Amino acid sequence: MVNATPHCPLVFIHGSGESSQVWQSQVEHFGTSCAFPIDLPGHGERADTLPPEVSVLDYARVVHEIIFQELHLKAPIIAGHSLGGAIALTMALEYASELSGLVLVGTGARLRVLPSILEEAQRASVVTYRDWAACNTFDIMNKLNEIRLPTLIICGADDRSTPVKYSQYMHDRIQGSTLCIIPNAGHNVLREQAERVNQAIDDWLSRQ
Repeated sequence: MVNATPHCPLVFIHGSGESSQVWQSQVEHFGTSCAFPIDLPGHGERADTLPPEVSVLDYARVVHEIIFQELHLKAPIIAGHSLGGAIALTMALEYASELSGLVLVGTGARLRVLPSILEEAQRASVVTYRDWAACNTFDIMNKLNEIRLPTLIICGADDRSTPVKYSQYMHDRIQGSTLCIIPNAGHNVLREQAERVNQAIDDWLSRQ
């Protein structure tokens, strides 16, 4: 079912080591004229144009370029999962006047990564390690109250990577935000409970 919401476009940003394909259920629901999932550099079908070490801000600048110079979208809502959520938050701080809102899925204002995960990623993939390392240095906990964009925060009730308390922390500090905790789902809530995630976005959009 394609949602006929007028609140377009929706830009979807994936998490560490993944690609735009993780948003397939959302693309099918909202339709290709409204939903724009993008690959970060070195992920999916996008060539790698970044050095081995970058920050979330570096990613945010690249995403900004993709959205406005490549896709030529206007006033998008930025939806991001995990690292993608960190990028969305950073874009809200850097480019608020160009955006219409945020959908934050399984993410947080600070994303510390276990040393064992960083070590494993470093052995496995330069790109995945870069993603995790960017997450590990990300921290905007003291800047959340600067965000004034309409914001939907979604978290799986059983998320161990970015627990519910991360989403609650953001909800308490982003003025006017909406918090949706989805049962029977973990960190990959966008796939584990795709229909509920889509409905949560629909409901939120209908109130904007």
